[in-house]
Amino acid sequence: MMNYMGIQIFDIDSMPRGGPDASWLDRWLQTDRPEYLDRDDVDDLKRTVVRSLDYLGRLFGNHHAFARIALGEVADVSDPKILELGSGHGGLSRALVESHPTVEVTVTDIEPESVAAIAAGDLGSHPRVTVREMDATAIDAPDGFYDLAVFALSFHHLPPPLAARVFAEGTRVASKLLIIDLRRLPSPLHVVQLASMLPLTKLVPVVHDGFISLLRAYSPSAL
Repeated sequence: MMNYMGIQIFDIDSMPRGGPDASWLDRWLQTDRPEYLDRDDVDDLKRTVVRSLDYLGRLFGNHHAFARIALGEVADVSDPKILELGSGHGGLSRALVESHPTVEVTVTDIEPESVAAIAAGDLGSHPRVTVREMDATAIDAPDGFYDLAVFALSFHHLPPPLAARVFAEGTRVASKLLIIDLRRLPSPLHVVQLASMLPLTKLVPVVHDGFISLLRAYSPSAL
């Protein structure tokens, strides 16, 4: 952290996930350890986590809940064009086209396997859906091409410098950028939450990734 003319300037490379004002406990409750989803040596576990996340999103209605939030951001646009970043399984994009009769969706992910799986499914042949491999930190699209870019439950995978690139790129290619991600609880509650999950992390792949995700989630002050 530097101080220039009385203004505090924070080094984003070393910023805690809990933000510049994070307590010592909150700074301790973070990790750079990759999830199965971030690794290239555990393909079976990675696909298991992706399927589990899609199943849980359908079970608890998250896909359609997130779609309602996204469509609310473009309610004044008659034929909105939406870019989904870091999709993983396509659940949100599927909910978007099911919920709006004219929305056009570009569903993307950085993982070729995820993109191939989405393209091989129902979204791959949907007339209002385009499936593409794309990096959320270097979006291959012209300025202002989309009405909305949405990044749901994937933002925490990125370290602060890359997360900042998502803000830059998302607001470059779209009129609005919507980020939906895990909530980072206050430190005492965070400890309880993590402790309740710990026994299952070695048994259930999606819990393993969820545990790490909570350690990597950003606070509002970090954002």
